[in-house]
Amino acid sequence: MLSWSSNDKDVFNGDIGFVRDVDLDAQEVAVDFDGRPVTYDFSELDELLPAFATTIHKAQGSEYPAVVIPLSTQHYLMLRRNLVYTGITRARKLVVLVGQRKALAIAVKDSRAEARWSKLNQWLCNP
Repeated sequence: MLSWSSNDKDVFNGDIGFVRDVDLDAQEVAVDFDGRPVTYDFSELDELLPAFATTIHKAQGSEYPAVVIPLSTQHYLMLRRNLVYTGITRARKLVVLVGQRKALAIAVKDSRAEARWSKLNQWLCNP
């Protein structure tokens, strides 16, 4: 997986892609970003970075063969049931929860949904 930042290729910091092809003759690498192929010249490879991890927020809508979710009471504000659920449902085959049992208990017990300030209701009611 790779993360890259480039406005001319419509790829931004934090985007995750997979190397699909390396053409040694043309000196190009083809990277797939959500089904969209993007070609990089070998001279641009210093801009590509390995992506070993992503956030649950960024992973929404994606699936991965395995997911590791760290849970710590030190990150109390992030211990939300909906975040743990979203993280777990990103995994196709394996989920590993690493951390404190108390942190998982706090997250599971937290059913609060934070208010969202999207103005959606205002936009729908006042066309």
